[in-house]
Amino acid sequence: MSKDNRKHSSKIVDGVEQAPSRAMLRAVGFENEDFKKPQVGVASTWSMVTPCNMHIDKLADSAVKGVNQSGSKAVIFNTITVSDGISMGTQGMRFSLVSREVIADSIETVVGGQGFDGLVTIGGCDKNMPACLMAMARLNRPSVFVYGGSIKPGKGRTDVISVFEAVGKHSEGNISDIELLDIESSAIPGPGSCGGMYTANTMASAIEAMGMSLPNSSAQEATSKIKLLDSMEAGKAVSNLINLDLKPRDIMTKEAFENAISMVIALGGSTNAVLHLIGIAHEAKVDLSLDDFERLGKRTPVLADLKPSGTYLMSELIEIGGIVPLMRKMLEKGLLHGDQMTVTGKTLEENLNDSKNYPESQEIVKDFDNPIKKDSHLRILYGNLAPEGAVAKISGKEGLTFEGKARVFDSEETAMEGIMKGKINEGDVLIIRYEGPKGGPGMREMLGPTSAIMGKGLGDKVAFLTDGRFSGGTHGFVVGHISPEAYEGGPLALVRDGDSINIDASSNQINVSISDKELKERRDSWECPKKNQETGVLGKYRSLVTSASQGAVTTKN
Repeated sequence: MSKDNRKHSSKIVDGVEQAPSRAMLRAVGFENEDFKKPQVGVASTWSMVTPCNMHIDKLADSAVKGVNQSGSKAVIFNTITVSDGISMGTQGMRFSLVSREVIADSIETVVGGQGFDGLVTIGGCDKNMPACLMAMARLNRPSVFVYGGSIKPGKGRTDVISVFEAVGKHSEGNISDIELLDIESSAIPGPGSCGGMYTANTMASAIEAMGMSLPNSSAQEATSKIKLLDSMEAGKAVSNLINLDLKPRDIMTKEAFENAISMVIALGGSTNAVLHLIGIAHEAKVDLSLDDFERLGKRTPVLADLKPSGTYLMSELIEIGGIVPLMRKMLEKGLLHGDQMTVTGKTLEENLNDSKNYPESQEIVKDFDNPIKKDSHLRILYGNLAPEGAVAKISGKEGLTFEGKARVFDSEETAMEGIMKGKINEGDVLIIRYEGPKGGPGMREMLGPTSAIMGKGLGDKVAFLTDGRFSGGTHGFVVGHISPEAYEGGPLALVRDGDSINIDASSNQINVSISDKELKERRDSWECPKKNQETGVLGKYRSLVTSASQGAVTTKN
């Protein structure tokens, strides 16, 4: 291989003066001929922290084989993960979004320090995936992302959301201790990411539509043979990208992000995609904002009847062909940019040329003349409660408007206690504040409270607002990412119990019905109740992180 293919590794291993580097590499398996090959880092997010990632070591080994078979030299390394599902509802959840930055930083650090010419990253749990893409965008070296794959369904088509909602049913006396234990014991049968169109499957689909993973990488079960093959082929693909000198920022263009957004909408995906895609775009130096989601949302229908708002699981979408047939349908309707380059070295349209259609009998993905919703379920709301924007997830089943009286809580814990004690009633607007990027710090997800509300049968009877986030498994009338956040004196900090809140997902407005004068008087007397001085990683995060409307990133361009 020429030095052109070894732009970075040649500086590490070439020349007399680099003999010590070569000596160290010989100890980890390099032989003479390997020093002439491009080096490819394989970033594995394997750990036994969560079922989402417990199998990724095997996928990483398969990617290494692919790299080595294609004439490059693979070097495997690990990074961390934090499980949302396990830390949910606890103070540990504050570290989840923070882990996105730590993972991106760690991958960038290893690849930059070791002089790798290319990169394969393999992610499973929610924050691994955007973190991998953020690192790729920063480094801008030929790269491919591999999705760890979706979990098999539990007994009775259950999944992790079934367990969260069972807690609410149990508190109402609708299921027994034994029934709760049965759901807990059987809902998560083994490796893989949560099985609906929650954040992991949403981001995997967005990344594939963006062109940064191989076709169908998003729609393969974690333990399948085809997922091992996908990993191996990704290793081979990186060598091709090195030869072509095709880099992530050549692929991650504004149009590629528009493809990702359109796919998220068509699938009824997670609100977290808004935060993550803006964060990835920031690292790729692409101008992406909340307004892009609103603009594309006006023309893009929701077509997939998938959980949490819908009926079907990811495993059932996989059975009918994954998202490739849907992308083809969307391309034919002019909803995707087919001329965008992908990690195959071909355009999106070229990748889709030979793709198959869905079986005629399938009921998961609807036709354009019979959509789940004619426009986006992700609504970008503005108003005196969210001057910098908020993100709502409105499937349409909850209605498009809600007006009610505020029930205000200053933390997730106090809100959860109120819900479980029956303090939230029909017509209430539940507000959980001081949980934003700086306020948490860490912008916790609120799956516990929303699932408890669902379990109590209040899902279509109350609204839920927060400057924190919602899990991809959340459904109901929910609005998150409210900016500016309460910790920084945003209007959410000024709301009091009993204030009238109006949410209109048709006009994309969210307002509290008090005068500007009253808001000013409240602001003048406001003091932040969260005086805790964070140290360590949470302290660093609080001092650096931007607002949710800017992707909650910690780097500056």
